[in-house]
Amino acid sequence: MNIMRSTNKKSLLLLIISAILMLVLVGCSGSQAQEKEPMNTGLDPNEWNNLAFKDKFPLHWESYMKNMENEKEVVPKNDPSIEPLLPIVWNGFGFAVEYNLTRGHTYAFEDQMNVRRITGNPNAVSACMSCKTTVFPAMIEEFGPERAYKLNYHEEALPWLEEFAGDDKGMMTDGKGNVAEWGHASVGCATCHDPVTMELRISLPQLTDALDRLGFDYENATQHDMRSLVCAQCHVEYYFDPLNDLQTTFPWGYGLTFEDQWEYSEYQASREGGFKGEYVSTISNTPILKAQHPEYELWSYGPHQTVSCADCHMPYQRVDGKKKISSHRWGSPLLTIEESCRTCHGDKSQDYLETRVGDIQKRHKEQLLRAQDIGATAHYYVNRMITRGVDEEKIKEVQALVREGQWFWDMPAAENSYGFHNPDGAMASFARSIDRSQEAILVATRALMAIGEDIDELERQIEVTKQNVINETVSHEKHKQAINEWFPNVRDN
Repeated sequence: MNIMRSTNKKSLLLLIISAILMLVLVGCSGSQAQEKEPMNTGLDPNEWNNLAFKDKFPLHWESYMKNMENEKEVVPKNDPSIEPLLPIVWNGFGFAVEYNLTRGHTYAFEDQMNVRRITGNPNAVSACMSCKTTVFPAMIEEFGPERAYKLNYHEEALPWLEEFAGDDKGMMTDGKGNVAEWGHASVGCATCHDPVTMELRISLPQLTDALDRLGFDYENATQHDMRSLVCAQCHVEYYFDPLNDLQTTFPWGYGLTFEDQWEYSEYQASREGGFKGEYVSTISNTPILKAQHPEYELWSYGPHQTVSCADCHMPYQRVDGKKKISSHRWGSPLLTIEESCRTCHGDKSQDYLETRVGDIQKRHKEQLLRAQDIGATAHYYVNRMITRGVDEEKIKEVQALVREGQWFWDMPAAENSYGFHNPDGAMASFARSIDRSQEAILVATRALMAIGEDIDELERQIEVTKQNVINETVSHEKHKQAINEWFPNVRDN
C-alpha cells in the first residue's frame, strides 16, 4: 500500500514536471516563431546625413566619434621610414605627389577633397567620390548612372555636393577639439544601414554589379555575410571603366585573388577602348595599374575568411556597464585585442598575439620594400633602353614585365593589414612581383650590353637618383627628384 502511494506520488510528480517542460517548450517555440518587430527610426529612407543618427543611437554615436581621436596628423606614406620609393614607381601620377596614411573614416571625404592628387588634377572625375561619401547614391539619383561617375570633380560634382550637403559643414565634433569638416557626409551610417530599419544593406551599385558577375546571391546573403559585404563596398580594388561611363568597377570577373584580378585586368586592357591603367609612367612609359585598397579580396582567401570583417574590426563591447553594442570605431583589432582576438584565441596571451601580428607585418614590410626597390630599378632600366634606342619590341617586352611586377607588389602594399589578412597570399604576390621585375632587369641588361651600355655606371646613377628622392625633405617635391639628366621624362617628350 505504501509502495503504491509512493509510486503514485512519483508518477504525479513526473506528470507535473512533464507538463511544465511542455509549457516552456511551447512558449519558446512560440517566441521563436514570432517575427521580430522591425525597427522604424522615423528617418527618411534616403537619409544620408550622419548627424541624423546621433540622438537616436547615442551609444553607437559615442563609439563612432572615436574614429576622430588621435587622427589629426596627416602623415605622407613616402616618408623614408615607410615607403620611400613611391615617388619613383608612381612617377607621372598624382599618388607620386601626395599619398598619406589613412585617417579615421570621419575624415575620408575631406582628406580626398584636399589631397594634391585631386586639387592638382583639373580632370578629376566624380567617380573618385563613389566610396568616400554617403551622398553618392543621391548623385546617381540626380544625374543617372550615365553621368554621375564622369562629372568633373571641381566644376560639376563638388559644387553640386556642397549645395546639397553643405549645411552641416563643420558640425561633426567629438567634444575634444577634433572637428571633421565634412564628417556629416563622409563614410558613415547610411553607407551600411537602411536609415529606417537599420538593417545592413549594400548602398553602392559597384558592389552589386561585381557580385552579379561572381554569381553571388546577395539578395539572400546571411547576416554573417553582410557583416563583411558592407565593408566590401569600399575596401576593394577598383577602376573607372571607360566602356561603362567611367563607373566604379571591381575587377572580379574571374575571382577575388590577386592573380584572378590581374588576369581580368589584362583582359580589359586587351579590349577595344578598355581600361589599360590609371596612368603611364614618365620614367618607363609603361601603362600602370594603380592598386587601391583590396582588404576584402586578400581576406577572402586568407586564414580568417570564416570570420567577418565586423567580428574583428567592430567587436561587441559593453559601453555603459551593461549594454553590449558592436563597436563603430573602425581600426586595428590590436586596439581591442580582448574583444577582437581573444574571443577565439583565448588560449593565447595578449603579448603573444601582438608579437605574432608584429612578426607577420615585419616580414611583409621587408618583402614590400625589396619588391618596390627592384621595381623602381626596372623602371630606370626601361628608361635607358628608350633613350639609347633599343628595339621597340624588346622595350615592350620589358615594359610588360615591369607592369606585372608593379601590380603584384602594389596590391599587397595598398592592402591596409600589412599582410595579416592573408600572410601566404601577400608573400606569394611579392614573390611574383620580384620575379617579374628581376626578369625585366635581366632582359634589359642583355639588350643594353649588346649596344655597349656600362651597366655598373647605370646602376650607380640609379642608386644616386633613389637617394636624391629619399633625401628630399619636402614630401610633395620628391617626385621631381626621380627625373633628371640621366633619366629624362620619356612619356611627354
